[in-house]
Amino acid sequence: MIKQINILSTKKLLPNQKQLLVDASILVIEENFIETKSKSFELSKVNDNLIFSSQNAVKSVLNHPKQEELKLKNVFCVGLKTKTILEDNGFNVLVDTDYSSDLAEIISLIYNKESYTFFSGNLRRDILPNTLKENGITFNEIEVYETNLIPKKITTKRDGILFFSPSAVESYLKVNRIKNEICFCIGETTAEALEEKEITNIVIAAEPSVENVIDEVIAYYNN
Repeated sequence: MIKQINILSTKKLLPNQKQLLVDASILVIEENFIETKSKSFELSKVNDNLIFSSQNAVKSVLNHPKQEELKLKNVFCVGLKTKTILEDNGFNVLVDTDYSSDLAEIISLIYNKESYTFFSGNLRRDILPNTLKENGITFNEIEVYETNLIPKKITTKRDGILFFSPSAVESYLKVNRIKNEICFCIGETTAEALEEKEITNIVIAAEPSVENVIDEVIAYYNN
């Protein structure tokens, strides 16, 4: 008898994403372990270039009455989906990378004479602002959304867990433990949040997207 594989996703998947797992005979439990919401903010001092490291920051800025003025500036961003949302809404993305650390390095090496405004959330990682500071780059930061943790005790058996952000890792570990489950991570930053807790049974997606995480799950259990 073939063993039933049970997966927990730490965020609700889109129907077509979930269907990929169902088609591979993988049972999926879904819970949102974090929630994000836009917050009100001022656009009083905005520098010559904009930095976005998440889709949530873009969505929040798009709701601001002065967002059209920002479209005259060049954008540096993290993530293909972040870039797509920006370009679909008329922003000019000059540089995009998969990770904040790569973006910080490119700015520091090539675009270090420019000034920046970084649109961020309350739980953002330190690597980007710290690298800019260390390299004497002019920037300011505007917090445009907040992430709240929603820890939930999971009692259902699970063979693997899907993580899409360091915040979700933190939220999950508040009330659950990871033993033998395989942790499938959207990227290196999320994996690092697990490694900091001495968890090593980690698989990182080839590209940082939900679909690539799902591909890794199917490939892992099909083998």
